[in-house]
Amino acid sequence: MLEKFELDSAGVRELLKGQAVRELVDGYAQQVADNVKPLVRPGVPIEVRRYTTDRGAATVVVADVRGMAWQARDGILTRAAAQAGLEVKAVER
Repeated sequence: MLEKFELDSAGVRELLKGQAVRELVDGYAQQVADNVKPLVRPGVPIEVRRYTTDRGAATVVVADVRGMAWQARDGILTRAAAQAGLEVKAVER
């Protein structure tokens, strides 16, 4: 039976900034990018922008002035994320 549990914040931080999480995040971001391509017109650029905050992160961008409208009207990025097995939730403020 577990008697004492201590969270190793430094260890968790190291794990979140590590290569394994980076590869996982990058892989999912690329899946979302690949899934959104058939939902937009041919030739529309889809970009994966990788960055690091307190962990590995990435953004999938529809680099077209119409991208925001397509997301608002059709949910193209939300649908592409769902196809990759991800759940998208609204930011609670």
